[in-house]
Amino acid sequence: MNKFALTIATLATAMSPALAMSDNAVEVDANGDGVLSLEEVQAIWADVTAEDFAVMDANSDGSLDDEEIKAAENAGMMKSEG
Repeated sequence: MNKFALTIATLATAMSPALAMSDNAVEVDANGDGVLSLEEVQAIWADVTAEDFAVMDANSDGSLDDEEIKAAENAGMMKSEG
């Protein structure tokens, strides 16, 4: 594999979590792991409490994935303008 192809493959792998998230969520994802922690959410939406976050976190894994973020935005729990 040449250097260019290897570089592209590495970048694609590194970017895949961000590509799966909505544009608003990517801007909030401070550590680039493809999910949002309570701290990342509260950095933008300060009024989101731990209890609110737990409701948004449908699978109870401690972070919000793209589906959970979209559901929270649709429910008005996270306004898209931040």
